[in-house]
Amino acid sequence: MIASIDIHNLLILIVFVIGYFFIIFEHATGINKATSALLMGVLLWVIQFHNPQFQHFDHLEKHIADVSGVIFFLLGALTIVEIIHAHGGLSLIAKLIGSHSKITSLWIISFIAFFLSSILDNLTTTIVMVMLLKKILEKQEDRLVFGSAVVIAANAGGAWTPIGDVTTTMLWVGGQISTIPIMTKLFLPSFLCLIVSLACFTFTLKGKSQIIANTEPVVIEPKGTRVFVLGLLSLIFVPIFKMLTGLPPFMGILFSMSLMWLFTDLLHKKHATRKHLQVMAILPRIDLSGLLFFLGILVSVGALESAGLLKDLAIFLDQTIASKTIIATIIGIVSAVVDNVPLVAACTGMYELSVYPPDSSFWHLIAFTAGTGGSMLIIGSAAGVAFMGLEKVDFFSYLKKATLPAILGYFAGIVAYLLLS
Repeated sequence: MIASIDIHNLLILIVFVIGYFFIIFEHATGINKATSALLMGVLLWVIQFHNPQFQHFDHLEKHIADVSGVIFFLLGALTIVEIIHAHGGLSLIAKLIGSHSKITSLWIISFIAFFLSSILDNLTTTIVMVMLLKKILEKQEDRLVFGSAVVIAANAGGAWTPIGDVTTTMLWVGGQISTIPIMTKLFLPSFLCLIVSLACFTFTLKGKSQIIANTEPVVIEPKGTRVFVLGLLSLIFVPIFKMLTGLPPFMGILFSMSLMWLFTDLLHKKHATRKHLQVMAILPRIDLSGLLFFLGILVSVGALESAGLLKDLAIFLDQTIASKTIIATIIGIVSAVVDNVPLVAACTGMYELSVYPPDSSFWHLIAFTAGTGGSMLIIGSAAGVAFMGLEKVDFFSYLKKATLPAILGYFAGIVAYLLLS
């Protein structure tokens, strides 16, 4: 059974629930979700620092290092996408995609997100696609549906490759999975997860045949095509950089961002009329509130993990449920509420490779459920949190539009995996 919760862990749970409440009811309270997330994260660590059984700085420094890597990655990706956007790259693509009907555009965009996520990762893909949607769609309601589909597609696409999602990367680096088996075993379940979810979204768009495109004229800035091509190549280069150097992904995205910065400075430095195309003029356009919200969420989850609450949950599931399939399914569902990274980390600590060898069905199922389960709630994945911050989507709007399609796609993928195995 799960160990009894002491007073410090009880306080942590109370603060987390209250903070979670304020994030969910942002529009009702009028308090920005970034404020709630940051305050919650700091208070959780304050409680941890008053726990005499807690090794203070060792745990905190480890989590801050992990969190910083994610934030730096997000900052670099946002900067590259904003540079592409400033040069008109997204406008051109938007007009090409936006020339179709809503349903056709939904499927095209989702397929792009699915396959792009497998090459890049679900977070970067979501950032690119959400900013693209702002150029295509004028109505907030349409962007909510399309953006929700992008989140599900990006998470599904990231689950079947070692570099598509941070959890699959963790399992890959830890030796639980290898490249070819994970791709061959999870592609069809991930693809079916997307198809079933898209079918649900298609039903909601029934009767709305024509897309209402953003009327903003297409303006390609000088050398915009070159910047667009270089920007895409710089994003694709990030996983290659990781494989070549062994450095974490945030180093790759910072390297790519630096090259973009250098290229655009050299490109525009002699032209006084192009000051707005230089990175120093582009940086203020990045949404820092979304970054700070993401920071608060990661800091909060780090506190929960350091308190041992997530580890206790994993042990409780292992002791009370015999079926590893059900455990993996529950872990995916729980990852919709808390971050999937510590949950997967808890699994790798609980189940040794001597018991579940590399590329066993258990690890493949964990990769799928942890990668796609977060799509059920908007705060359940990095892609969802990015969408929430960039598009200012509230918790209940996503719940209403996307949770049911995500759930149906999630279980369809699990059934497909079990049948294929």
